[in-house]
Parts: sequence; C-alpha cells; structure tokens
Amino acid sequence: MSEVKKLTNNKEVLAYLAAKFPACFSLDGDAKPLKIGIFEELAQRLEDDESVSKTRLRTALRHYTNSWRYLRAMKAGGQRVDLDGNEVGAVEEEHQSHAAEALAESQAAAAERKKKAQAEQRAAAPKRDKTSKPKLTSKPKNAPKRKPKQAPQPKLQAAQGDDLKVGQKVQVKAGKQPVAGEIIERDRNDVVVQLHNGLTVKVATDAIFVAKQE
Repeated sequence: MSEVKKLTNNKEVLAYLAAKFPACFSLDGDAKPLKIGIFEELAQRLEDDESVSKTRLRTALRHYTNSWRYLRAMKAGGQRVDLDGNEVGAVEEEHQSHAAEALAESQAAAAERKKKAQAEQRAAAPKRDKTSKPKLTSKPKNAPKRKPKQAPQPKLQAAQGDDLKVGQKVQVKAGKQPVAGEIIERDRNDVVVQLHNGLTVKVATDAIFVAKQE
C-alpha cells in the first residue's frame, strides 16, 4: 500500500480544496463568500482523508478568507455557499464592513512594505560618481501611490469572563488585528466564537475583547 502524500503548505491545500469542491473554492477569478461554519463541514467531509490535517486545513482557510480577492467578495446581500455550492444565507452589512476594514489594513501594510523595500534598494545602490555629468531624469513611471486611508478602529477593552454570554458580539485576538465574531458557546474558561469570515474558533477568555464604553 502506497504512502499517502501529506499536503504541507497553504498553496497545496487550497489547490486540493478547489479541485475537490470547485463549486465552493476557487484559485482565481471572483471568490464566493463561504458558509459560516464551513470548517466544521470540511472537517467532517475530510475526516478519513489522511492527506490534510485539521491544523493545516484551518490555516489554509484563514489564508483564503484573509486574501484580498475574498475580502472584496464580501458584499452585503451576496450569498454564502456550502461545499457543494448551495446558497445558505446572505452576507450581512456588518460582515461587509469588517471585510472592508481588513482589506484596507492589509493593503496599507503591503504599501508600507513596498515603500520600505524601495528605500532599501535605493540605499544599497552604488553612489554616482560626483565628477560624472549628471543625467537628466524624468518623473519616475512607478511613483509611489498614496497609502489607503485606514478605517477607524473601535476602542476595545479586555472582556470580563463572567459577563460573556452566548450571542454577544465580541472581538477575538487573532494575529495582529482583532477579528469580529459572535459567541456561540461557553465551556468553562474557553469560549467558542463564530468569526465573521466563516470560521469557528475556541479561545480562552483573555483573548476576547469588547467595545469600550465611552
């Protein structure tokens, strides 16, 4: 019996998902908003598939839903789909707003990285001989673009574990920026949150934030 090849990176996993569930995932063109809770559905359908682990699957899904292509697809009224492409509910305005904020932040970060790389390239370039005749230069074709205006971020404060309730709107600390979601289950010191990008996560209460009361 031949050994099953393990998928080891996001690119391989997403290509595998696009081939296995083409009505749900795509690698180019317009993305489709995913059903809320799509990870649980995927985990169940791929339960006996040894080529991809749940950890790798969750990481690849996070990469997919944070892509610019996917964030642009999150338009209020647009239909979310399940693994078979069936429409299962509309994108809400709150989800569109969160996606737009995430897109603006990601684009601003990318522009900043590009600007820094260009500055490093200029610093590393050999200096011009001062005795040589200066050349006339025209306006650079690829002039740096203005940084996208970042959406205002809500002021947050750490949540009090005893006050958290099912159905409450919260922010989950995941990476550099908090992600909006809704509490769907309490389990002692852990909280299960349905994120607005379609994923469900289980986190400790110290990773939960709420809007600060002015």
